[in-house]
Amino acid sequence: MLFTKKSLTADGFTGFRPLDELDSMRIPHGPGIFAVLRPADFEPAFLSRSTAGTFKKKDPSLKREVLEAEWLPEASVLYLGKASAGSQGNRGLRQQIQELMDYGRGRPTVVWDARLIWQLRDALDLVIAWKELPAHEVNAAEAAYHADFIATFGRLPFANLVQARSRK
Repeated sequence: MLFTKKSLTADGFTGFRPLDELDSMRIPHGPGIFAVLRPADFEPAFLSRSTAGTFKKKDPSLKREVLEAEWLPEASVLYLGKASAGSQGNRGLRQQIQELMDYGRGRPTVVWDARLIWQLRDALDLVIAWKELPAHEVNAAEAAYHADFIATFGRLPFANLVQARSRK
């Protein structure tokens, strides 16, 4: 997979909304996979302090050198994540993406893995897309997307800090 808007669309992703125009009521409730992409003209400018909230009293900010080392200029996709149904069946894409947005607004949450997104100066210009999946396919799909991305680019997307593994 090329991990472009075109290839993601062909693979079933929809949405493709800039974060600053995102209406959470238009995001499906069900489980699935989501991707954060940069627009074609996006140039990274790193903030010295992240806009993200703290998690377990830890500052989400990283040094500029670390951010620069993680940046993949040839990749459009900056983050690949999952939204499971949760143990009560009441989670999903809408809840997970809303938590991601809340985290970027400085609210504490458990979306720690995506914290590099919120150290980009123009993070709200980024685009988010999603793909609904049956709950039993979400973990394997996330692991497969991560593996495909690594096969294509040699490492995980910019804001993914941990490679997903398929759970049996």
